[in-house]
Amino acid sequence: MIISLGRVARLFVVAAVIASTTTACATSPDKISASYVSPLQYQGYDCDQIRAEMMRVNSRVREVAAEQRKSAKNDAIAVGVGLVLFWPALFFLATSDQKEELARLKGEYDALDQSAIQKKCPVVQEMDAAKKAG
Repeated sequence: MIISLGRVARLFVVAAVIASTTTACATSPDKISASYVSPLQYQGYDCDQIRAEMMRVNSRVREVAAEQRKSAKNDAIAVGVGLVLFWPALFFLATSDQKEELARLKGEYDALDQSAIQKKCPVVQEMDAAKKAG
């Protein structure tokens, strides 16, 4: 059975399109929504504890978001190179997607924010100012 060169090229294009749509690429951190976390778990916290926890969570959000941003950028580059140079490599694209952790952390921050508002803690204004500065 002889396969024409045009048919082989068509098969490569189809395989590349399939590979590009099925590879697991990391999501950009700004496109990851917060998952719901109940503010009830923080009802026993006083304002100082809420502030400390918000600072811890905010710091971790920045770390994970930076890692996620790097993974998303690397995946985008790998997909671009893979489609042009060697499409079978796309099947082995290794990504360190931390989408679930980032969504959870964003949800924790939102829950802490709600708890601080309910308790009328001044921490909300402090943390909002810190977020804008950082």
